[in-house]
Amino acid sequence: MIDIDFVESLIRMLDESSLDNLEIRRGGTRIRLSKSAGGNAAASISPANNAAPDAAPAVAAAPPLEEQAPSPPAGPTSADLVEVTSPMVGTFYRAPSPEAAPYVEAGSTVAAGDVLCVIEAMKLMNELECEAAGRIVEICVDNAEPVDFGQVLFRVDPA
Repeated sequence: MIDIDFVESLIRMLDESSLDNLEIRRGGTRIRLSKSAGGNAAASISPANNAAPDAAPAVAAAPPLEEQAPSPPAGPTSADLVEVTSPMVGTFYRAPSPEAAPYVEAGSTVAAGDVLCVIEAMKLMNELECEAAGRIVEICVDNAEPVDFGQVLFRVDPA
């Protein structure tokens, strides 16, 4: 059983923090919190790895947020970076085909309008173009991973 008070406290902490999203996996349960465009937190709780919900241990046993938060990357601060987000729900692909090289790698220099990835939605392949010129600092999604509308896919250090 999931402790609702614990989830509500996580949401309050996320609202008060500078984090954009947080994902916790414990046993067979996954809790994913992300801030909406309005700055309020939203929660998604689901079984991880398609495990049966009864097999999941209590979420309240999760360690404090300080132990789970990743250390900030070296280099430009997140306030200086342009976040390229998914314009739709679909599947993220780094290359135009499985045998092709990825469009970009971390560290690649890009111009506004360069293709960064493909998002497959309803059997249609949609190319996503870069919004700003600069250098790719981070690729936030793994290849062939499902993505949500508004999810951060890339972080670009503008030139």
